[in-house]
Amino acid sequence: MIKPDRIVAASAQKNLAQASRVVAAAGAPAPGIPAIDFSSARAKEHEEHDRMANAIRALAMDAVEEAKSGHPGLPMGAADIATVLFTRFLKFDPADPAWPDRDRFVLSAGHGSMLLYAVLHLLGYETMTIEEIKRFRQLGSLTPGHPEHGHTPGVETTTGPLGQGLANAVGMAIAERHLAATFGSAVVDHFTYVLASDGDLMEGISQEAIALAGHLKLKKLVVLFDDNGISIDGPLALADSVDQVKRFEAAGWAARRIDGHDPAAIAAALEAAKKSERPSLIACRTIIGFGAPNKGGTEKAHGAALGAEEVAAARQKLGWSAPAFEIPPAIRAQWRAAGERGRPARFSWQARLAALSSEKRAAFERCILRGDLPAQALAAAVHEVKRKLAQAPKDIATRAASEFALEALTAVLPEMLGGSADLTGSNNTRTKAMAVLNAADYAGRFIHYGVREHAMAAAMNGMALHGGIIPYSGTFLVFSDYCRPAIRLAALMGLRVIHVMTHDSIGLGEDGPTHQPVEHLAALRAIPNLKVFRPCDPVETVECWQLALQSGNGPSVLALTRQNTPQLRQGFDERNRCALGAYELLAAEPSPYPPPQAREGRVEVSLFATGSEVAVAVAAKKLLAERKISARVVSVPCFELLAAAPQDKRAAIIGAARVNVAVEAGIRQGWDAIIGSAGVFVGMTGFGASAPYKDLYQKFGITPEAVAEATLARLR
Repeated sequence: MIKPDRIVAASAQKNLAQASRVVAAAGAPAPGIPAIDFSSARAKEHEEHDRMANAIRALAMDAVEEAKSGHPGLPMGAADIATVLFTRFLKFDPADPAWPDRDRFVLSAGHGSMLLYAVLHLLGYETMTIEEIKRFRQLGSLTPGHPEHGHTPGVETTTGPLGQGLANAVGMAIAERHLAATFGSAVVDHFTYVLASDGDLMEGISQEAIALAGHLKLKKLVVLFDDNGISIDGPLALADSVDQVKRFEAAGWAARRIDGHDPAAIAAALEAAKKSERPSLIACRTIIGFGAPNKGGTEKAHGAALGAEEVAAARQKLGWSAPAFEIPPAIRAQWRAAGERGRPARFSWQARLAALSSEKRAAFERCILRGDLPAQALAAAVHEVKRKLAQAPKDIATRAASEFALEALTAVLPEMLGGSADLTGSNNTRTKAMAVLNAADYAGRFIHYGVREHAMAAAMNGMALHGGIIPYSGTFLVFSDYCRPAIRLAALMGLRVIHVMTHDSIGLGEDGPTHQPVEHLAALRAIPNLKVFRPCDPVETVECWQLALQSGNGPSVLALTRQNTPQLRQGFDERNRCALGAYELLAAEPSPYPPPQAREGRVEVSLFATGSEVAVAVAAKKLLAERKISARVVSVPCFELLAAAPQDKRAAIIGAARVNVAVEAGIRQGWDAIIGSAGVFVGMTGFGASAPYKDLYQKFGITPEAVAEATLARLR
């Protein structure tokens, strides 16, 4: 190894000279960003830290250069932050990446993924081999362009869409506080750390997230802001001039600025954050692409390989003489020792877990270690709800039916943590027994998120990622647009997150087209691995809740009505008839004067519908019967489950009627997979209007009479 420029000198004169070399090695700061005075900071750093941080920089440069793709600037600029955090503060054990009481590290700035991959490799995570580092951004590697949870051990959440990771971390911090209040700090006591970029903080979701975290006083949440003053377009000053420290302080955070290349300053700030009674922001002034003599400090280091010449020049400036992808044994040993630092803490935690009462330990192991549902208790709760509905049918809105179901479900599933985006009374997501989770009582099971759908959905992802919680929340279906980025990421990660979305059609009435979802069901159904449930009555509602809870590998949406609907399922049926996604609610009755097709055993009409429109289809069936037309009614509460059903069962449900008709107060998109391109669709073709809902159904022709007429026209 060549002695690096960043080594403590013996005298003040040498320190000043060295500081000049450091600035030269890093590249000039971006225009409009004050230069950092390294003279005293560099004098305090140690050679060991420098070389360990440079190992991150070298691996990042090498991997991005090999791939000819990636973002070297952040890993090089934030290497000092990561080195201090992972070697001195973060509680973890590479031998058990899923240890429940580990500290969480969220790389919200997911484009800087090589920072995390380099650290995981250096710390000794078994699967993160040097071969995987060499395969950065290649098909099938454990080092994709952005970190992917469930794909790479050690990655806490999938990041890349900026701001999402920060809001995930808020959810993780909520989960930590709630579970500590539930099981005790002896077994739940950890921090959540975030490395965020200026892009994370510019995204609107960040304001929602930091405001919620400040309000809840999540003191175990620490955000390290990589304040490098550079964006893809150039200096950050082109587009932003926010004082982030003041912004966070206004939201109730403890906030400070430090030199992000000074390990002593980083450590002092982290020590202070651990003692704070509020969430903490540490704005770390760094130089993007630190060490690159020509591209460092500029947008040229942000999102592209540095190039062979610049990499060679950076290695020289940093004093890194090891060949590409090679870590000198002494430096590797230092990193591996840091990786083993948390093992005693894990062993001690295991002993504390074993010391819990048998009941509490069993609950902890079920909810947190395994994530299992109490299958018998859940089945019994659903059974009891359906029994009550059979004895006393309810003609109520499905949002009210959802609340009725939740009273039973939340009683047997203590891991369910509910909430609403300032629409509690409209979404019906808070049961009578649910206390509010707030800064004074983290044991509560209901969160008032405020008007913050973006952060609510992303925080729910964080809770699910943390483990031990099944998060659900409520808003209006039209506002699923605000939740969509987080829902998509939940689907990508396979998280059990449940979104209760009420006011699901023009049926909400007078609030008008701004609030009436038209395209939203189709848009949500287009997301892979997302189940969209639209139950027609109270019985289907509890069945859909059961299926959503049992869906452990993906999120669910329950689209529920504002207006009352009749209970169409009469009597008691032990089966969950929604489990295949659709089922024949009413069979066709043979006409006394059947046409030739009917004599051959072929049903004339299949009426398919979802939600409140199933009742419309049922009424249309009666009108058709008066015209001697044989029709069946099929309820389709979940397209995705129907599509996943075995082919023979799916074919039997869809049937082979002469005419297929679909009825839904939304757009046609997606229905052709069920009714075929020749099928008849009765629904919406544009936006709604402001009026009482019954008038709207008449205006837009979603009525039994319209369905019957459209069917007869096709039969002629």
